[in-house]
Amino acid sequence: MNEIERVVRESREISEFQRRVYLALLEVPRGETITYGELARRIGCRSAQAVGQALRRNPFAPEVPCHRVISSDGSIGGFHGQRSGEMIDRKRSLLEAEASCEK
Repeated sequence: MNEIERVVRESREISEFQRRVYLALLEVPRGETITYGELARRIGCRSAQAVGQALRRNPFAPEVPCHRVISSDGSIGGFHGQRSGEMIDRKRSLLEAEASCEK
């Protein structure tokens, strides 16, 4: 178990649902993305929106990489509760940086 996984597992500041979301997200490799819906399915949840709300409250970002989660239509989705503007530009930059490191 790496350090961020240990911190997430031991945190008393998050709900059990958030813990499941964040731990599942840690399994998404650098340079890859996952949809809100797929992340929800991985933890046995029917609500992509619930996953989005947990990610919006992610106190461990960027170590728990919520920027790797995108909409099912392939669009970038949200980031830190925003759907446009500076935060979305930051999400794009994080994704581009990870993609360029993988090449």
